[in-house]
Amino acid sequence: MTNPFEDKTPRQKRALFGGLRASFLTGLVVVAPVALTVYLIWTVVGWIDSWVLPFVPAQYRPDQYIGINLRGLGVIVFLIFTILVGWVAKGFIGRSLIRYGENVVARMPVVRSVYSGLKQIAETVFAQSETSFDTACLIEYPRKDLWAIAFISTNAKGEINRRIPKDEQMVTVFLPTTPNPTSGFLLFVPDSDVIRLEMSVEDAAKLVISAGLVYPNPKDPSQPAVAAR
Repeated sequence: MTNPFEDKTPRQKRALFGGLRASFLTGLVVVAPVALTVYLIWTVVGWIDSWVLPFVPAQYRPDQYIGINLRGLGVIVFLIFTILVGWVAKGFIGRSLIRYGENVVARMPVVRSVYSGLKQIAETVFAQSETSFDTACLIEYPRKDLWAIAFISTNAKGEINRRIPKDEQMVTVFLPTTPNPTSGFLLFVPDSDVIRLEMSVEDAAKLVISAGLVYPNPKDPSQPAVAAR
């Protein structure tokens, strides 16, 4: 039997504390990504300014006239300089100078290794190429009846496709690791063993990075995100 004189204050306090805790966690989910993004951008802009501004003459800096240090001026100078370098590099003279410079670097024992590695990284990250992962898929890996998300790169070509003892077309897929999708395995799989997914490559990457916690359509994971929208 319920006691009408029972003190309900502790229960009310617990409910109030639970509501405040839930509101705090919800606010943290909203505020933390925004704050971290702004902080990282602000830090990167300041780092670029610290490298670029020493090369800008003092008479061309706005802070000499308005008395305020405008963060981002170095970024603007860097962008303009990079665009000019890219524009020159596309011409005949620019390409000739680049080839000459790379030939000189190729004769330096240590410098050529460092330059070659950095150039490959830059070309991989920044090169504007039409070749990219355009389809996510499922493949059986590392054994039958175990499925993994992979990304279709292209059809296997040349000697690879000829020497694999299969009568059908082989597909080149990249199988990323979790939670770091930048590492993984390059696999050549028969086209009939590849199940193409309707979800986008970005949604599949989120699924891999989150270890299966973030699905493209959280309300109904059985449907692709495009259909939900």
